Parts: sequence; structure tokens; C-alpha cells
Amino acid sequence: MTLKEKFSSEDWAAVLQAPMLVGLAVTAADPGGLIGAVQESAAVASSVQKAGEGTLAAEISAAYRTSEGRSAATDGVKPLVKGKKPSEISEAAILRVGEIAALVDGASPEHAAEFRTFLIDTATRVAEAAKEGGFMGFGGEAISEAERKALDTLRATLQLQA
Repeated sequence: MTLKEKFSSEDWAAVLQAPMLVGLAVTAADPGGLIGAVQESAAVASSVQKAGEGTLAAEISAAYRTSEGRSAATDGVKPLVKGKKPSEISEAAILRVGEIAALVDGASPEHAAEFRTFLIDTATRVAEAAKEGGFMGFGGEAISEAERKALDTLRATLQLQA
């Protein structure tokens, strides 16, 4: 039995959304322009690709390599962003991540801690992907204060220690 089979199709689609949502939570907390958004999106993709075998993250990675998996993930995220300000998007994404983590707790408790760690690691990679502030690549900070707050809120939502 694959880990995916522990979830209903609707719940599995939600699990697939989680890496995108943590990335979105950080990106929307401090939008940094087109180049920063591309770098932060690439950080999500890189994190998913590096998932270890036998983990829930590895099954998410395998699903992302299919058009169905990518569609399931992106289709669920779209309603969260439509018509909202960046701060509202960040808050909504974090709330949804908490709901998804609870789904994993119920369906696959033996993988819940690994899943939560994977999500916060992904969010941290996103926060570190692009410098915030500065001018033309000079100056700025690796992780802005708004991104730090988003990471702290995600850690609390995922019940992880700093």
C-alpha cells in the first residue's frame, strides 16, 4: 500500500497542496517582485525533488511529476488567493496548512512528524531563496522580518519547536 492510498482523493489533493501553500505563505508575507517570486517558487520545487524515499514527501514529489498531481495541487490553491491581499493570502495559506497537517495526523500518524518537518524545511528554503530589500541584488536581508513572522506562525501551526 502506498502512502497515497491512506487518503481519500480529496484529502490527497490537499496533501499535494501543502508544499505550495507553505511557499505561498512565505512569499505573500513579503512579496519581493518577479525575480524573487521565481526564485522562491524554484525553492519549493527543489525541496519537493529532494524528498527522501519512503516518505510522504517522496510520494508528493512523484505526484508532482504528473500533470494530474500538479493540477490537483494548483487547483486547490487558486481559490485561496483569488481577490485577496498578500497578507490575507499568507494567513489563509497558513490556516490551510494546519488543516492539512491534521488530515495527515489522522490518516498516517506515523508520517505526520516527517511531513511537518518537510513543510517547515520547504518554507525555510523559500524564505532564504531571494534577498528582500536592497537594490539590484546588493544589500537586503536573507530573510525579512515579515518572512520570519510567517515562518514562526507556520512552526506554531505545525506544532514544531524553533
